[in-house]
Amino acid sequence: MYKILANTVFLGKDIHFMTECHSTNDIAMEKIKRKEVSEGSIIITESQIKGKGQRGSQWWSEPGKNLTFSIILRPVFLRPHQQFDLSKIVCLALHEELSVYDRQIKIKWPNDLFHEKQGKVCGVLIENIINQKCVEHSVVGIGLNVNQIEFPFPGSSSLQNISGQQIDLNDLFSKLISKIERWYLQLKKGDQRAINEQYLSHLLGYREWAKYDDGEVFQGFIQGMNEEGKIIIEKRGGEHVTYGLKEVKFLL
Repeated sequence: MYKILANTVFLGKDIHFMTECHSTNDIAMEKIKRKEVSEGSIIITESQIKGKGQRGSQWWSEPGKNLTFSIILRPVFLRPHQQFDLSKIVCLALHEELSVYDRQIKIKWPNDLFHEKQGKVCGVLIENIINQKCVEHSVVGIGLNVNQIEFPFPGSSSLQNISGQQIDLNDLFSKLISKIERWYLQLKKGDQRAINEQYLSHLLGYREWAKYDDGEVFQGFIQGMNEEGKIIIEKRGGEHVTYGLKEVKFLL
């Protein structure tokens, strides 16, 4: 069981724990529609049987070994075109905590945490309810591989595989939520420039030549991002190309 957090201002004061559910993001959205939750509420489960990734991809997690949860936020201070700023601060909070275990853990655009040699350790899926003026609600879904040793698919790892130690899930959860809250409050103050600089500084492939595939394999490096969170890659020869989600693949 996950208890109400004492080390935060508003995150984690209302925790909905389930032994099993299909998707914490879906449950969070249902509770928002029924007005059963407020900003800072968290849905967490030991076993998520239909976890979601970006654009419909699945996220599988071994029951009782990892952290799978969704945070409900009301970032009404963000205009619709600024919604990617939320992805930045969530990834920065995760990176701050996870890099304690290994400095080779980086942010992989748009919102994964990735070990340079062992693969993906954490995925983030943010789903927003937006009106013409602002982001009304955000559901921040996080799937973090913690104590799982084996994976049914290549390219994934866990903190235990990386660090060689078993990790207390409750303690890690508390630390992560505290860091997410601190970064969120920094965003609320309007410190986007510093947040963007920090995000880029921890981004896998930033200003480093690597192979990419946008239908054709090419050499390039991440030059930056636009305000909507689309990535800008400079190709050999100097051409700058902007890509949205799923339009380019990082070849590791």
